[in-house]
Amino acid sequence: MNLFEQVSEDIKAAMLAKDKIRLQALRGVKKEFLEAKTAKGGDGELTDEAAVRILQKMVKQRKESAEIFAAQGRPELAENELAEIAAIEGYLPRQMSAGELEEALKAIIAEAGAEGPKDMGKVMGIAGKTLAGKADGRTISETVKRLLN
Repeated sequence: MNLFEQVSEDIKAAMLAKDKIRLQALRGVKKEFLEAKTAKGGDGELTDEAAVRILQKMVKQRKESAEIFAAQGRPELAENELAEIAAIEGYLPRQMSAGELEEALKAIIAEAGAEGPKDMGKVMGIAGKTLAGKADGRTISETVKRLLN
């Protein structure tokens, strides 16, 4: 069962469980998936890799919204966003720990022959493809900067 089908099944389960926050999050996910499937230039299919990218984008958006709500003194809205993040993250692959990420990046740096900050683009190109879905892009970038300096 691919991610699209899994989300559709989980929407039904959330309806039966009357879990409003999870239902709202999953409906948002399904909407994004449907838009991606029917986008101009698409073939009507949604690969799991594309679905994971969409889910990561949605988690990032909700984290940013939660930070904004918290800064504006709206904790109830921030909590709602954080609850949606928890529902969405269940469909993402396990994220690498800081230690695992650092070891993987050291191997990529050695493979790329990077010697300093000027080689960051080369390393990020490889890391972006290799670690897609396993770590946040910002975390990868910060770790690469630290390792190359």
